[in-house]
Amino acid sequence: MSGIYIHIPFCKQACHYCDFHFSTNTSLIEVMVDMILRELELRKDFLPLSNPIQTIYFGGGTPSLLTVHQFEKILNQINKQYSLEVKELTLEANPDDLKKDKLKDLKSLGFDRLSIGIQSFNQRVLQFYNRAHNAQESMVAVDLAKSAGFEKLSIDLIYGFPHEDHSLWKKDLSLALQIDPGHISSYALTVEPKTALGNWAKKGKFQEASEDFQAEQFEILMDEMEKSGYIQYEISNFCREGQFALHNTNYWKSVPYLGIGPSAHSFDGKHRGNNLANNALYIKKLEKEELAYQQEDLQEEDLANEYILTSLRTIWGLDQQKLLDEFGIDLQLEKGKLLKELESQELIKQDAGHIYLSRAGKLLADSIAASLFI
Repeated sequence: MSGIYIHIPFCKQACHYCDFHFSTNTSLIEVMVDMILRELELRKDFLPLSNPIQTIYFGGGTPSLLTVHQFEKILNQINKQYSLEVKELTLEANPDDLKKDKLKDLKSLGFDRLSIGIQSFNQRVLQFYNRAHNAQESMVAVDLAKSAGFEKLSIDLIYGFPHEDHSLWKKDLSLALQIDPGHISSYALTVEPKTALGNWAKKGKFQEASEDFQAEQFEILMDEMEKSGYIQYEISNFCREGQFALHNTNYWKSVPYLGIGPSAHSFDGKHRGNNLANNALYIKKLEKEELAYQQEDLQEEDLANEYILTSLRTIWGLDQQKLLDEFGIDLQLEKGKLLKELESQELIKQDAGHIYLSRAGKLLADSIAASLFI
């Protein structure tokens, strides 16, 4: 099985924390759609025909800016060029784009999962982030999506907004669980250098929350999700039984995927690469029937380390037999002493050849993974 990711690099306005590739010059949307159609044709052999496409994911940017007709063109091209056994068709969307008629049309095109970028239910926080929607639109969008027949819904929330206590975050979680979307993805507010927040921090106009404050909010998140019956199947992702995001799960399980559009990444199982993160250059290349793709040849240890990093973040854990079979790495031989230390510190658990992060270990996931790298 494989997946296709379509990156739509346009937004109405720039969120102050976002460092994903996007442009607010939406006049290029139509020509970008045409170039995405062209890239889909030029790269139809990237994934083997024996590996049918099971997930399609529209991300961005703000892909919900596209018209229903533009989505239809892209989906028709995928259907024409690729072998399909689609089990999940996801659209990332902003609440203000999800109107009743559009939701109905999206459902008719085959979209069965929405990932809604809510981030916060607090109006002051949304304004600080420079989000295009307001708090009320978030609640309405989820209700409309449910009414339109979308049974698979996910919402994004950001924790770690600087505040004197955790009341804002607790209120966000309470409202999120009140609407009960079935899937919640939650990430810490990160100050990236090339964002408005990064610029303000550099000038001393913004002070991000401390690591301890963010860790406390992450623990509150885990507590509330567990009490409400949500499964933490990946460090930042929680869902009710049967609501796992198939497309993202495949990323974490190293399943091959094709990325289309500016800045999109691809992975064929052995090689990773990305398209140019530049709309004008991407369009210029495709207009000349050239790809804007740059490939990175990964060494065996790179692939092994990626597996260690991603698998430890999940409920399925790190399969030591897989490391041995696919990469020739005996982790007990290589890192046995360290594994015993981590286990004695109650940061990991070992069971039936698998390694899992404990609750305390989840707070140190990246550093634990790095310590196990080959």
